[in-house]
Amino acid sequence: LVAGALMGVGDVIAQQLVERRGVCGHQGSRTLKMMAIGFCFVGPVVGSWYRILDRLIPGNTKVVAVKKMVLDQGGFAPCFLGCFLAITGAMNGLSVQDNWSKIQQDYTDALMTNYCIWPPVQIANFYFVPLQHRLAVVQCVAIVWNCYLSWKANRM
Repeated sequence: LVAGALMGVGDVIAQQLVERRGVCGHQGSRTLKMMAIGFCFVGPVVGSWYRILDRLIPGNTKVVAVKKMVLDQGGFAPCFLGCFLAITGAMNGLSVQDNWSKIQQDYTDALMTNYCIWPPVQIANFYFVPLQHRLAVVQCVAIVWNCYLSWKANRM
C-alpha cells in the first residue's frame, strides 16, 4: 500500500512540478496506473527482494552492507528497471514493438540516473535500517525517484 501511494505521489509531483500540467491538465488515470504499478509490482517485488537479499548475505556490518548494495545495484536494479519500463509501456497501451523502442530509448539514461541516487542510499539502508523497515525507507527516498520514473516512463 505504501509503495502504491508513494508511486502516486511521485506521479503527481511529476505532472504538477516537472511537467507543469496544472490541475485541469492532470491525468488522473496516469496517477492511478502508477499507483497500481507500485501496489502490484514495486512493493511486492522490492519487499521480497530485500528478504531474499537478507538470506543470501546475512548480517549488518559495513562490509555486508556494501556486498548487498553491489548485488542490489549490479543485479537487481537493472532487471527491475527494465521490467518497470516494460510494465509502464504496456499499461500505457504501447504495442510490443513501440514498447521495446521506448525501453531502448529510456533504459540506459534511467539506469545511469539510478546509479547516481541509489548506491549511497542502499548502503545506509542495509547498514542502519532493520529489514522490516527497509522498503518504507526506500519508498520515502523514492518519492523523488518515482517522480523521475513517472516522467521518464510516461514521456512519449
